[in-house]
Order: sequence, then structure tokens, then C-alpha cells
Amino acid sequence: MSKYRSIIVFFLAFAAMSFAPQQAAAPGDKVRWMRWEEAVSHFEQQDKKVLLHIYTDWCTWCKRMDTITFNAAPIASYINDQFYPVRLNAERKASIEYKDKTYEFVENGKRGYHQFAAELLRGRMSFPSVVFMDEQGEVIQSIVGYKSPEEFERILTYFAEDYYKETPWSAFKRDYAPKLIKKED
Repeated sequence: MSKYRSIIVFFLAFAAMSFAPQQAAAPGDKVRWMRWEEAVSHFEQQDKKVLLHIYTDWCTWCKRMDTITFNAAPIASYINDQFYPVRLNAERKASIEYKDKTYEFVENGKRGYHQFAAELLRGRMSFPSVVFMDEQGEVIQSIVGYKSPEEFERILTYFAEDYYKETPWSAFKRDYAPKLIKKED
């Protein structure tokens, strides 16, 4: 009986380690999210791209991405270094002014949506979404759906280091060797 108990304990311990969150961020390593208005004011100060995380309060996958992906210390640190990180609630009630245009909340059914989120996502309201913008505030690309830290590292690097300008995503994804997130053997 003790032989079986040892085997069961071993497998339970292995399973617990396999599903443990990746390198959680220390308090100083968290993504330093800013409001959209703050990011816009920084455009003129320093050339940095914008990472715009579009979420809703009811979105389970958004919460998972916050907890796992954005909470991975190497990912958080890289985002803080390379981007102006902005969180935007797609159901935000307050208006947003950008490029001489005012974006408002639109009542639609039980929840509604924000026009700015709809424009950035080209009307495809799916959450979570991450929109990458260049140093002038122009949309480069939007990425839809939950991404693990390993997946998101590739995406971050592709846009932060301007690979998107000359390298097709399929080639970059195939050839990229992770530098931030280390897979455990």
C-alpha cells in the first residue's frame, strides 16, 4: 500500500508543479499600467510604442491574462521597458479625446461598448485584445484572445523590436528563440 501511496504523492506533486503560475512578478516587476490620457501625453516626450490591453470586467480570459501573462516578471519588465502600457475597459463610460475626435460610450443591450475600443478593434469586439500602436499613435496590429507568457513573449518582441516591418509573422514565430520566459524541462 505504501508503494502506491508514494506513486500517488509523486504524481500529485508533479501535477502541482506543472500547473503552477510562471515566474510571478515581484511588487516592483508588475506592469505599470497607465491611463490612455497619460500615454498620449508621453508620446511627445519619448519614442515608445503603446501596448493597449482592451478588456471587460466580466471577461474571464481577461482576468486570466492579467493574472498569468501580465504577472510574469520577465513579461512585465519587458512591457515597462519597451511600451507605454495602457489598460482600456471596452465598456468604459467616460469619453476619450484623441486626434481631434471624441469617443463615447454607446448604449447597446445590457452592457454597451466604448467607441474607441470599437475603432481600435475595427468593430470586432473580442476580449481580451491587445492593440499595438507605433510611436505616433497609429495602430500597427490588434491581437485577439488569451496568450500565455510564452506566446506573448514572441508577440511583444515582434512589435517592440520592429521585426513586423520586414519579417513575416510565420517566419518570425518559427525562428524565434525565447529569451525572457524559460521553459522548464
